[in-house]
Amino acid sequence: MSTRTPPRKTASSKTAPAETPPGKTKPGKTNTSKANTSKAASKRKSDKRAARGAAAAKSSEHKLLRWLKDRHITEVECLVPDITGNARGKIIPADKFSHDYGMRLPEGIFATTVTGDFPDDYYDLISPSDADMLLRPDPDTVRLVPWATDPTAQVIHDCFTKDGARHELAPRNVLKRVLDAYEAEGLRPVVAPEVEFFLVQKNTDPDFPLQPPAGRSGRPETARQSYSIDAVNEFDPILDLMYDYSDAMGLDVDTLIHESGAAQLEVNFTHADAMSRADQVFLFKRTMREAALRHGVYATFLAKPMENEPGSAMHIHQSVVDLKTGRNIFTGRGEGKHSKAFEHYLGGLQKYVPMAMAFFGPNVNSYRRLALGQVAPINVQWGYDNRTCGLRVPMDTPDNTRVESRFAGSDANPYLAMAATLACGLFGIREKLEPTGPLASSAQDVGFELPRSLGEALDGLEGCTALHDLMGARFVRAYIAVKRKEYETFFRVISSWEREFLLLNV
Repeated sequence: MSTRTPPRKTASSKTAPAETPPGKTKPGKTNTSKANTSKAASKRKSDKRAARGAAAAKSSEHKLLRWLKDRHITEVECLVPDITGNARGKIIPADKFSHDYGMRLPEGIFATTVTGDFPDDYYDLISPSDADMLLRPDPDTVRLVPWATDPTAQVIHDCFTKDGARHELAPRNVLKRVLDAYEAEGLRPVVAPEVEFFLVQKNTDPDFPLQPPAGRSGRPETARQSYSIDAVNEFDPILDLMYDYSDAMGLDVDTLIHESGAAQLEVNFTHADAMSRADQVFLFKRTMREAALRHGVYATFLAKPMENEPGSAMHIHQSVVDLKTGRNIFTGRGEGKHSKAFEHYLGGLQKYVPMAMAFFGPNVNSYRRLALGQVAPINVQWGYDNRTCGLRVPMDTPDNTRVESRFAGSDANPYLAMAATLACGLFGIREKLEPTGPLASSAQDVGFELPRSLGEALDGLEGCTALHDLMGARFVRAYIAVKRKEYETFFRVISSWEREFLLLNV
């Protein structure tokens, strides 16, 4: 549905206001001169803020253009993260980029499925004219493209309407909405994502199952190699290139480990603000795929790429600090104690995560990862250092008290996954929700408390007005429409299992 500008209020022409003698006020009314003075003062403050904002924007623009010039950049990749989390946009000569400082793209890119199809109500989700959005670069996101032949930069763009408002369908703007809600409460989230992925042999025929690639030894992995240093070293040429690219781009890739799957790896990012971490995960996926391709293999962030291997997750460590003091509001008064805010945050996650699962498991494949007996969570239980729980509280110092949300797959859009988990926690703080007691045993014994398919997850999201209100009703409606279309498209495909076991037996 297209957004409309609210009509301006105009004075009625039927009656004129009665005159009031100077210095007098009508009962219940404010003195006109005082009101006018207050309005004028408010307008001056607003004008000053606008002027400061314009000056800051101009300064940032100048710094970005100087950055491009100093590095002799010839091309600029103008990136926009779409609903899936892939990069859309344009590649523009540096001279044109510097002249235009912005570009346009149709808003329909946010109402397009992963297969390139459109939902049935496409023209109810976007403007009837399928209008362009105005895109402006975020100078803080500019980086080199280290694998490009010519000096090339990449910069993430924000999307706006023609009136200059943030475009409601852009995932980056959805995260901004949630962060604005925290700021209004005097709070700021701090997050650290952990992203798992597989290296696999090139697969040009989708009918064939994926296979682990051979490492330096010439042999593919067969046994479980959790935390193995030698297993990581098998892929040193690929990983060294990934680190070189990451360093050139200023990505805060911290720890690298080998996970339990064959050629399954995990990278951890350092703690920082949510927007910068979402940007870095978005850029890292491009970087990892490129480094792998340079060595003749694929890097995949599919949640469950192989039948007999574990799935890949994006765990999100999260805490909240007070904007004035910088103090972690999860820290309690006393040794080993947590604050009420921490408990309320946990309570919010427990209540709302099941309704937000469509953002943590955005694809039909996502729910293959969330299967009984796997290491992935199946419910909203929490516990201290308990990896079977969906909500794990790591053992750390009081100042570093945090929650690790283990629901999202590595296929999740980082902007939307972070927006959703932070929204759930904020609801808990606002509603003062209480969590269940911590679980010391296996959460697998509790059973399922989460949706078991994308269809169930979308039904839950559709009925959650709190998420609609915070993340944007228009966005949530478009997201559900796109994902329902993908779900329907998937069910048109007849699998080899159906042909093998049902063809002649039913």
